[in-house]
Amino acid sequence: MTDVVRLDAVSKVYGRGQGAVAALREVSVAIPRGSFTAVMGPSGSGKSTFLHCAAGLDVPSSGSVRLGGTELTGMDETRLTELRRQRVGFVFQAFNLVPSLTVVENVVLPLRLAGARVDQAWLGEVVSRVGLDGRTGHLPAQLSGGQQQRVAIARALVTRPEVVFGDEPTGALDTMTARDVLTLLREIVDGMGQTVVMVTHDPLAASYADTVLYLADGRVVDAMTAPTADRVAERMTRLGAWV
Repeated sequence: MTDVVRLDAVSKVYGRGQGAVAALREVSVAIPRGSFTAVMGPSGSGKSTFLHCAAGLDVPSSGSVRLGGTELTGMDETRLTELRRQRVGFVFQAFNLVPSLTVVENVVLPLRLAGARVDQAWLGEVVSRVGLDGRTGHLPAQLSGGQQQRVAIARALVTRPEVVFGDEPTGALDTMTARDVLTLLREIVDGMGQTVVMVTHDPLAASYADTVLYLADGRVVDAMTAPTADRVAERMTRLGAWV
């Protein structure tokens, strides 16, 4: 099992001088291919900055970020955009669907934007995997929140990305719907060999992952394997003390 994402001594500082804020401090993490990793921490711990740097959405102040065998450091925005479009999938708390497009049109949108051919067999498998058979002609307004997030997950998968990054992907969903979406994320790791990295504040969501990384004050202060919701919640209560 090789690493699909690797951060080496990554720091991110916003601002300059006395107003400078260090969002990440010397973070080194390796994300194995075919794994499900949750990233947790209190508000302001650096979770979103970690995700943005790992995904090539933001540029570290120092350190190295690699996606597969590709070094992201030093890439200009045009090359980073191409890399994200071809090799990275994103699922956010907001579904970010285009209201005037059908389910299938939303799913294939990244391919259309890239001028890439749609592999109909793969599209059919992705739609089936996320449980949207029979819904492909619907508009987003005709779907529930959980179904809309399934469309977003299918859109993230259709380009066959090396890694899918999720930023609070169940944050806008009720508890039962969130469980369905988390089960789906677990299934695409186990059944499709996909790699998922998910920022969350929810111990239940984190319990679906293989590993939980804990951030505090911009540093990775702990990692937990085989997490349960209770263990994750208990660890979160002690993060302020880093113990």
